[in-house]
Amino acid sequence: MPVPSPLPRGGGGVLPQPRPAGDDAMRPVAPPPRVSRVYADGSALSRYLVGAPCREQWLAWTAEHESQLVTTPLGLTELRRVAQPRGVEATGVAHDVEERVEVIRFSDQTLKAATKVSGVLPPFVALHIGAALAHPDVSSVATYEVQLAQVSALHGLTVVSPGWPSSWWEREG
Repeated sequence: MPVPSPLPRGGGGVLPQPRPAGDDAMRPVAPPPRVSRVYADGSALSRYLVGAPCREQWLAWTAEHESQLVTTPLGLTELRRVAQPRGVEATGVAHDVEERVEVIRFSDQTLKAATKVSGVLPPFVALHIGAALAHPDVSSVATYEVQLAQVSALHGLTVVSPGWPSSWWEREG
């Protein structure tokens, strides 16, 4: 007894394509919207520590925005430097912050941007602004440092300093 061929009669040798179901239609998929990020330096991250100035305002702000924060190893080093003399509890808080906040690396673009401001800023402050300017999603800088706030504002970045008056850096220095 002959075995039936899976090919259609007429010998085309090609199976016809089935019609797509109505819900199989290819719809263009839009890329997810980019999330605006906030670069946080050590002066901002240290506001997580008990006894820090403006801690309550910082915690209230981060309750809504912490997922937007990014920092660098430098920001974490500054946080640890402030936490260490305060004891085990503060060191634990710093460790928890390290686990929750996204850490970005220094790239060639970071260093290039930092060199553009290194004539007016100390080297570590220049690295902070370089990281903020080089990251494509960063639109704001969280800081309580006057020089970083001033240069961030000059570069069109929004300065975030919960607990301090709006545009406080303009009255400083």
